[in-house]
Amino acid sequence: MKAQDLVGKTIAFAGSGGLDSCTITRWLTDMGVQVICFTADLGQPDEEDLDVVRKRMLLAGAVDFVLLPAREAIAEAGLSVIQSQACYEGRYWNTTGIARCVLAKAMIEEMQKRGLTIFSHGATGRGNDQVRFQLITNMLAPEFEVYAPWRDEEFLARFPGRSEMIDFCQAKGLPVTATKDKPYSTDANMLGLTHESGHLEALTTPAHFVKPIMGCYPADAPDETGEFTVVFEKGRPVSVNGKSVNLVEAIVEANAIGGRYGIGIGTHLVENRFVGIKSRGVYESPGVELLGTCYAFLLQLILDRRAREFYDQLSLLIAKQIYQGYWFDLATQMALLAIGRTAELATGTITVSVYKGNISFVSASNTPHSLYSEENASMEGVGSYNHADSEGLLRVFGVSARVLATSGQIKG
Repeated sequence: MKAQDLVGKTIAFAGSGGLDSCTITRWLTDMGVQVICFTADLGQPDEEDLDVVRKRMLLAGAVDFVLLPAREAIAEAGLSVIQSQACYEGRYWNTTGIARCVLAKAMIEEMQKRGLTIFSHGATGRGNDQVRFQLITNMLAPEFEVYAPWRDEEFLARFPGRSEMIDFCQAKGLPVTATKDKPYSTDANMLGLTHESGHLEALTTPAHFVKPIMGCYPADAPDETGEFTVVFEKGRPVSVNGKSVNLVEAIVEANAIGGRYGIGIGTHLVENRFVGIKSRGVYESPGVELLGTCYAFLLQLILDRRAREFYDQLSLLIAKQIYQGYWFDLATQMALLAIGRTAELATGTITVSVYKGNISFVSASNTPHSLYSEENASMEGVGSYNHADSEGLLRVFGVSARVLATSGQIKG
């Protein structure tokens, strides 16, 4: 779609109140397009008052502002990420990717209630978000149309870069906080923060160039060790440090504790975007890193060798699916059903120590589905495991090993 196709129509625009959102809204409004701004409450730690976003977007020309309550939804999605250990290309917990899935779904559902059929967003033509918004809309509402200004030649001719957008907003009297020398951009939700672009595009810029929002860097964390205890019941955290919590509270509390000790702060990653280029990001996700690590310790106890191998394949698949915008497709839903079976067994209490960015295992208890046996694992003369029983096992394994040698397949 092009902007000229929208004149006289009403569109739903996913806006955050930033430079791009204000520019796009004002530009479209001046052309005769009615823009309804949709913003999701995702527990953004960098936005204390979402009413400020409302005022800014209305001032930019939006005919209405819709705040989508999505804290519980982002928490549930985050739990799925934790349960599937869905880290993309390293230790990026897909915090922005999964947030786009939550936002798009909530926005589409509200659009359907209001009879709106044109979904618009300010994602650039180089990034992953344009893919996520497009695919999610196509899957959940195939009858909808999608308008992306950053793929509109008229918009690109008017605004080739941030400088032109800043000049435009200043000329229109819009109170944007962006400046031409802004060092980087930030995207935030309850699960974590993504910092990218600006000075971060240079690999000579260290990760600690970013000023943390959800905590501190390990070097600035307390000199003493802290302790974190979480109780999982069927894969859900129900208690943190002895206090009963719901899921949102568990993530908020884990964010506070993890951030205080520099957990998951300043994670550097040069990643492969879905569109085929590499990008550099610096991430913050203290709570997900803390809860995710504790959950990983619990998984070690309940998965046998074959289940572990299958789980790891599912984990990689789901991480890629989230990153690429395929959260709602059949492959993801199939994988999540299998992951759900492991979550049913993930009951137990995990305690870890936290110190200057590090998480260390302390104890595991009350794990009814654990396969670990101290007696069978012991090197002492206890338990029912007879060392001599391994003789027959190794004779069987040895047959195929010798055949590999005699057939000339083994090279020293």
